[in-house]
Amino acid sequence: MTDSAITTEGLKKSYKKTEVLKGVDFDVRRGQIFALLGSNGAGKTTTIKILATLLRPDSGTSFVSGFDVVKSPDKVRQSISLTGQFTAVDEILTGRENLHMIARLRHLDNPGGIAEGLLERFGLTDAADRSAGTYSGGMKRRLDLAMSLVGKPSVIFLDEPTTGLDPEARLQVWEMIRELAKGGTTVFLTTQYLDEAEELADRIAILHEGRIVADATLSELKKLFPPAKVEYVEKQPTLEEIFLHMTREIQ
Repeated sequence: MTDSAITTEGLKKSYKKTEVLKGVDFDVRRGQIFALLGSNGAGKTTTIKILATLLRPDSGTSFVSGFDVVKSPDKVRQSISLTGQFTAVDEILTGRENLHMIARLRHLDNPGGIAEGLLERFGLTDAADRSAGTYSGGMKRRLDLAMSLVGKPSVIFLDEPTTGLDPEARLQVWEMIRELAKGGTTVFLTTQYLDEAEELADRIAILHEGRIVADATLSELKKLFPPAKVEYVEKQPTLEEIFLHMTREIQ
C-alpha cells in the first residue's frame, strides 16, 4: 500500500491542434488537501477529467487510489467522487431524496441511514424534507458535498467548489473540506481564489502553459520570493472581513 493517493507522470492532452497538457507530473499523498492553481484555460479541469476517467489522455500515466485511470477505470470510479463547478443536486427532490438516490445508485445497504447521517453531518437535517430548489447556494453546495461522500470515497475531486458563493457560504464549505481531510479523505481542489488555496491546501501546484511550474507547500513557495520589505502600517480590514462582521452583527 503506497502513501500516494494520486500520481501523474508525463500527462499530455491535446484538443485538435491545441496542446493543453504538455507533460504534467505531480504526486498527492493520502489525506492531503492538494490545490491545483492556474489561469483560465490552463488545463485544470482537463486534468481532473482525466483523473476521474471522464477523458482519455494522449500519453503519460496516472494512478488514483493505486489504479491506472486508463487500464482500470471502473476501479478508479469506485474509489472517487467528483464535485464540479455546478452542483449535481436535483432541485425537484428534497435533500433527503437526493441522498437516497445516490445511495441506491451506488447499490448501498441502508440508504435511509446513510442519508440521515450525512444530513446531520452537513447541518441539513432541518431542511431535509424541503425541495432542494428552495435551498440557498451554500446549502446546495453542502448537499452536493454530502452526496459526494455517499459510499465513503477515498479521493474527492472538487473543481472550483465555491464559485458563486457568498463569503459566509464559502467559509462553511472551507470547514467541510477541512473535516473531509481530517477524516482521511484525499481532497484534490482547483480554485480561482488564491486565498482559498492559502487557507486549505497542504500542498499547492501551479499549472502554467501545460506544465507544472511549481509544486510545494505555501511556506516553501514563499521562500522563492525575495525577503519582504518591512514597513509599519496600520492594518486595514478587508472587504470580506467587513462584510462578515456587518452581517453577523445584524443577525
